[in-house]
Amino acid sequence: MNANTLVEIRLFTVSPGRRDEFDRISREGTIPMMRRWGITVLDHGPCLNDVNGYYLVRAFPSEESRVEGAKAFYASSEWEDNYEAAVMGMIEAYHTAVVPASPLVDLLLSGDGAAAKGA
Repeated sequence: MNANTLVEIRLFTVSPGRRDEFDRISREGTIPMMRRWGITVLDHGPCLNDVNGYYLVRAFPSEESRVEGAKAFYASSEWEDNYEAAVMGMIEAYHTAVVPASPLVDLLLSGDGAAAKGA
């Protein structure tokens, strides 16, 4: 990555009783799809402090790549046909924060950390 690397943090509120299914779809479907599309997923999973909370942390080389990549990903037939209705039907709300990457994120993305290995 470069000096413009950004980290996007998404916090989801999932409908009560649906978080396990949301997590399964994420692990088995949407996260592998993101990685196939070249989106760097640093981490994701159920929040520890909220029974309906779920988080997704992704890295992008620039704001332009974040916006354009998301447009293409969410407009794809794979997303629309397989995930949009199911996933969006479970999300009550979500918030997105975009922050500059820290040196630790750059280290992870350099290939020395688990995120770079697809963990």
